[in-house]
Amino acid sequence: MGELLGSIWWLIVSLGVLVTFHEFGHYWVARRCGVKVLRFSVGFGKPLWMRRGRDGTEYAIAAIPLGGYVKMLDEREGDVAPAEAAQAFNRQSVFRRIAIVAAGPIANLLLCVALLWAMFVVGRPDYAPVLGQVEGIAAEAGLERGDTVLAVGERATPTWSEVQMALLPAALDRVAVPVAIRDAAGGERTVDLPLDRLPAEFDERRAIEVIGLSPRHMEVPAVVGRVVPDSAAADVLMEGDRITAFDGARVDGWDDIGLLAQAVGERGQPAMIEVERQGERLALEILPRRMQDDTGTDYWALGIASARPALPEKDALLRHGPLEAVPAAVHEGLHQAGELLDMIGRAFTGRVAVENTVAGPVTIARAANAYADQGLAWYLSLLALLSLSLGILNLLPIPILDGGHLLYYLIELVKGSPVSDRVMAAGQYVGLALIAGLMGLAFYNDIVNNLVR
Repeated sequence: MGELLGSIWWLIVSLGVLVTFHEFGHYWVARRCGVKVLRFSVGFGKPLWMRRGRDGTEYAIAAIPLGGYVKMLDEREGDVAPAEAAQAFNRQSVFRRIAIVAAGPIANLLLCVALLWAMFVVGRPDYAPVLGQVEGIAAEAGLERGDTVLAVGERATPTWSEVQMALLPAALDRVAVPVAIRDAAGGERTVDLPLDRLPAEFDERRAIEVIGLSPRHMEVPAVVGRVVPDSAAADVLMEGDRITAFDGARVDGWDDIGLLAQAVGERGQPAMIEVERQGERLALEILPRRMQDDTGTDYWALGIASARPALPEKDALLRHGPLEAVPAAVHEGLHQAGELLDMIGRAFTGRVAVENTVAGPVTIARAANAYADQGLAWYLSLLALLSLSLGILNLLPIPILDGGHLLYYLIELVKGSPVSDRVMAAGQYVGLALIAGLMGLAFYNDIVNNLVR
């Protein structure tokens, strides 16, 4: 399945699951409260499929799979037979209306925990949290290549993805954070990572790189893929050579070669480079030469290009047994909810770029396709995050969202009477404007992040 078709398919599947559970929450509680449900629709627009249940509810799948709705009997939306008046939504007590409206977001929050539980039970394959090249702030703090990150702050980091998710909030807030590590020799220590020294502005999507960290699994091995003609390496190195040492220094990865070449070039004297070639270990003499990059900047280079391999097999598994996964899923759900609320707060206060906080359908579709390609557990983790986001978004006190209706009902509880039709109408206009703005921002972000960049 191509990326485009795959993205469309997984977007439809994801929205279908999330919307169905959300609307089922409204439907289930409404029925328990004695409210008649006229239609349960997944999607908007013209129904593609519909049937009427024995309870009189129309169940439909509509043409536009970007939402859904539950239509209940309501005297404000049409005539209601006297015999059915007691089943109208508007006739219910304020507590029942609160329960019915809150049930949708709550269903998404419960679904989030259920999906996380399933993800833990299935097991999400990942990479071990072992550091590769370390530089910048991370190197100055004392982190080294080969260190295994055990925890960031109070959050355990059994995989590299956990390291990224734990470091990003601290980087955005620019606060120092303790990092527990185990070095290559097995010793454990804690390093204070001074993220308060990060630049005032940086690309949040490259936060880990800006900190100066890279994972071991992303390291490019020091294997020669191509030798540039008439370069320092011509007639010295060959394609397939694995460089093991240069100028007496051990070479662990491709990034080491450039740094050593600069030092040797500045010294101006040849150095020995050790390679493995077809099972033999060779020591060869080489002197870097001056070259220019695309910007015209001079640098010392050997004149070789790497042989970039595919990513290695994943060597870590985030997994719990069925019983152990229950508290783990609840804890992870609460943690993600807190991080999401913090991210919303950062966006409103300008501490994080809005283009990195509001995702549109294109971004969600591509993410769903990418996660699904990595396996069931990865897709479940994304679906859990989307369900959590949908639940929290709907609880925001914005008119036309569930949270806006809950706000009206809370006001009704305080003042003892419903909010006036005039206030509700004004709120609808405000809510529509806010949602239109949010959708516009989401589509703008899709264009900027997926088409322009």
